[in-house]
Order: sequence, then C-alpha cells, then structure tokens
Amino acid sequence: MARENWERNHDPVGIWNGRGKAALIARGHSPTDRRWDGETLEKSLGAYMMIAVQNALDDAGITVDDVDGIIGSAGGQPNGAPLSDVWGPRDYFDPPYDSEDGLTHVTGQWLRQQMGFKNIKYINNHGDPIWNLIGQAAQAIADGRAETVVVTYPNGNLPGRYHQDPSNEARGGAVWPNTWGWGLSGQGFTFNQYCQKYGTNHDRMAPFVVQERKNGLLWEHSYYAQHEPGEFTEEDYLNGRMIARDLSIFDCDRPVLAAAAYVMTTAEKAKDMKQTPVYIWDHTESLFSPRSLVQTIDDTEEWTDIQAQRSYNGSGITADDIDVFAPYDGFAVFTQYYIEAWGWRGVKRGESHDFYAGDISLKGPNPLNSGGGNMGTGRMRTVFITDPLEQLQNRAGERQITGRAEIAVSHGVLPITAGTVVMSTNPG
Repeated sequence: MARENWERNHDPVGIWNGRGKAALIARGHSPTDRRWDGETLEKSLGAYMMIAVQNALDDAGITVDDVDGIIGSAGGQPNGAPLSDVWGPRDYFDPPYDSEDGLTHVTGQWLRQQMGFKNIKYINNHGDPIWNLIGQAAQAIADGRAETVVVTYPNGNLPGRYHQDPSNEARGGAVWPNTWGWGLSGQGFTFNQYCQKYGTNHDRMAPFVVQERKNGLLWEHSYYAQHEPGEFTEEDYLNGRMIARDLSIFDCDRPVLAAAAYVMTTAEKAKDMKQTPVYIWDHTESLFSPRSLVQTIDDTEEWTDIQAQRSYNGSGITADDIDVFAPYDGFAVFTQYYIEAWGWRGVKRGESHDFYAGDISLKGPNPLNSGGGNMGTGRMRTVFITDPLEQLQNRAGERQITGRAEIAVSHGVLPITAGTVVMSTNPG
C-alpha cells in the first residue's frame, strides 16, 4: 500500500536507482531527559533539537551555510504528529512561545529561523519515524532536491500521562487496542500466538532484553547510561510486572525527551567532510492491514517476510552480507519476527529464543542491536541509525563489534508499517 510517491513500497522492488548517490556522514544528539518540566526553555524540545543539529554540523565539519535541505518529522510520528501527548492542560508562554512549535514538535521552518539557515531550498516536515526519514532524505538527494540535508528527529515527553487516548469511546476495531492502552494487548496477543505455535514462552526473552541494556549502557546518549547506570539482570526481567497477557513492563521502551540530527549529502560532497562516508544502498517502506479486527501471528509473519524480501530485492544483498543488524524493539516481543524474516545468522521461524540463549554479546559472533535498541537507551529510536553509522565508520568505541562492519541493515517501527535502510562503507 502506498502513502507517498517517494516510497519504495510496491512489489516487485528492483535495485534502487539512487544506490550510493547519498552518504550519511554525521550525527548529533542532545542530552536525554525523562521528560520536559514544562517551564525551562533551555531544556525544551526545541532547544534540544538545536543542540542536536549543531552537534551534527560540528561532527560533519560544516556550518548552517552549507546546508540546503531540512527533512524531519516535526513530532517524530507519522505525518509529523508528536510522540508525546498534547492532551493535558498547561500554561502557554507569552508570544512568541504561544504555539506548539518548539515545544511538542519542531518544524524545519522553526529551526531555519532560530539557527539562521540562509540557503535552504527544500524543507519537509511530514516524515514518519526515523527509518523513513533517512530514506526520504536519501531519495531527495538522489532526485536533486537538495545536496546537503539535515535530518531532524525530535522525541518529546511532557508532564502527564504518555499516549493517553483522548477519545471518549473506542469505535470499530479500536475497541481491541485502545480500551486497554496503546498497542499493549495486541502485541501480547500476537506474542502469545507465537509462543503457542513454536512451543516457547515469555521467560525466554530475558537474555535478549538484558543484553540490550548492557549494550545501551555503553552508548553515552542512552537514558540509562545518563540516569540509571545500574545493572539490569535476568531476575529483574523475570520479576517485571505483567501489563497485558505475555507482555511485561520491561518489554516496553521508556518514553524520554531527546533530539537527534543527521547530516546526509551527495557522494561527491561527502569526500570533503570530516567523517567517513556511509553510503545509502537502499530504502524500502511498507504499510499493511490486518485480515480481521486484530493483528495475528500469521499476519505478522507474512508482513515481515515481505519487508525482508523487499529490502533484499532493493539492495541486492543477502542475509550473509549483513554485518550490523538493528531490528526495532520498541516492544521487545516483536523483534524476533524481524530476525526470522531476514534470516540473520541463519535464524528461521520459531528459532529466535534459542538464538537469544546463545552468544548475542557485543564481542561475540552475533552482536544483535549493538547500540542497545530502545530497550537499552529509551524511546528515542535514533540509536538504530547512530549505532550502525558509527559501527561502519569504526568509531563506536566500546560498542565496536569485533567482526566485519561493512554493511548494516536497520529496520523499524512495526510489523504493520515500517521502513528499512541498508548502508554500506562502499558506494556500490
């Protein structure tokens, strides 16, 4: 199903005609907080977005004058909607702080004005989650819309309840997920079907989540590295409060306040920048609909198979080529669907929990989600771009994997709708 004309979501997908034309160069991050206090402008989402953009520019060795494009999702969600809720009453500041721009979302126009970008010829604020944004930026460069783009991704979190549904009723299919909290019962239901189908259980998730927390503690921008650096054990996971059937509180990522930015440019311009270029080989997208009222394991496996095959067809790689694999884990219970669909390290359907019980450590043969994912860093999602970038640039520090790091695949968000990015140290 297509949403945007730039998306590569119609099968059959061939090798992307922009392969190697765009290069991801640099990254920048803000501090990471649990939430905004609603008062301190220096710690607002807009202020943090400016910090992240400046850090990305410095990392690339360029200035605002070198940038001619800004691509982002103003709020981090589809169509620029904010990750955090805006339902709650709060005092608004006097003008010019009487709008949401810079508070619950951050547009390219706001950044252009605040940071003094003078040469912008292309702005798009309507992107989706970070994977789609990276694909959109690569497509914009390949199509000649801009040459040097800043990709922005703000993650807001305001005081109050997170993802509180503002509706007074749940109509139609919404009765299944919305009545019980966003996405919780649905994810638990599908995972329960997975366990019944393959003879496994929730406890076997523990090694995966614990390893992600270990990896995340080595990423300086992680919420846990900055605020809760203590050890998280399998016992902690197994004693986690169940919030839906087969879904623990520790299967859910923790909402945070943070911002990240990336610099992407043409392959030619990348040669003159500060960091080693990482070339975009492919981007693909997807959007599906359940056969019935709720998503099932059959839906999930079919959709993720399509996502994986679409990415393989678009990039020309195989499972054996993937050195750095970063499948999304916002609900930890759905990461196995991606591992099995891509067949990474030979894992087949129903085998992920055996795989977790093996060596998935950073320095082992199967360094899954070397950045820690959302489980290890907080619900900012940007580690799924920053860590593969740093791994391929050989500057991941303590997180640097010991094996080959030449091709990375990053994928997210959901089985029902997602984007996939394939990166390489080689322009192809």
